[in-house]
Amino acid sequence: MMRSERKPFAAWHRGLITGLLLAMAVWLLAACGSDPVSIGEPDGIRTETPAPGESNGSGPEATPEGEGETGETIYPLTLIDGIGQEVVIEEEPETMVTLIPSITESAFALGLGDKIVGVSDHSNFPEETQNKVRLGGQTINVEKLLELAPDLAFVTNHHHENHADVLEQLRQVGITVIVVKSSANNFDDVYSMIRLIAEATGTKEEAEELIAGMKDKLEDIQSKASQITEPKKVWIEVFDGLHTSGSNTFMHEMLTAIHAVNVAEEAQGWVQFTEEQVIAAEPDVIVTTYGNYSENVVENVLQRAGWSEVPAVANNQVFDVDNDLVVRPGPQMMDGVEILAKTIYPEVFN
Repeated sequence: MMRSERKPFAAWHRGLITGLLLAMAVWLLAACGSDPVSIGEPDGIRTETPAPGESNGSGPEATPEGEGETGETIYPLTLIDGIGQEVVIEEEPETMVTLIPSITESAFALGLGDKIVGVSDHSNFPEETQNKVRLGGQTINVEKLLELAPDLAFVTNHHHENHADVLEQLRQVGITVIVVKSSANNFDDVYSMIRLIAEATGTKEEAEELIAGMKDKLEDIQSKASQITEPKKVWIEVFDGLHTSGSNTFMHEMLTAIHAVNVAEEAQGWVQFTEEQVIAAEPDVIVTTYGNYSENVVENVLQRAGWSEVPAVANNQVFDVDNDLVVRPGPQMMDGVEILAKTIYPEVFN
């Protein structure tokens, strides 16, 4: 010790005895197999608290908020929904409604089918959806929904933007509303949607297994697609009126995943082309996705005036595919990628 910092002998002796007693107590606790006992922090000193999932280097990693030490979900929990708003879920949800088919499919895939009491009018997969109460589409049947009184209502950004008053009405009667971003721009957006549903419902482990399976299937498809040396130009007609998907859409990513060229890639988002634009693009393959609700789709495309010189029409390469699998961003999305692959490159994938 130096200068005035030297302590009197008695004080030093007391400190030594205290230290020995403390060391003996810690040794005894360890020998008996007990958990260490926290003695708190000295006044005026505060250690840095690690962020969820990170470690401050002094012990095991911190448990993320809303999770127990074994990874189970603990309520109440707070999450950020698809539009960035904070949502508090007070108790584990026992009942829920899903107001768009992609959310419905995701919830069923996470094993939540028994908790789903209402779905959108267009939900058709899995088969069990047929036994659920129908609650409308873009417009919500509020009366039916209130009768069901679910714990959770999974809605879309469309509902948030166009029916905010309805959503507020649900909140006022104690229904927790979670807005899910339904307009997926890419595969990652779909994974995020699944993870959000899982976070709210305590099914995170199931979500990671589901997503891993989707990624594995995509990897297998891409492995086969690596054999393609001459990419084909593809026009996807999402519904009648020459509506298609440009860049920054999950359908564009579907095409790029199988080494196909989207002839609408210069456009952004979901767009409408003119006949002149499609003809000038000279697609090798035309894929329509609305044959399940329109008749003679392929025949109508083949007979369009002025399209006879389009390579896809001239070579009879016009096909209609399953709308639900190709256009719906959800757990079956990679089945949709496979359908496109087999349709566009049958020589590689069939």
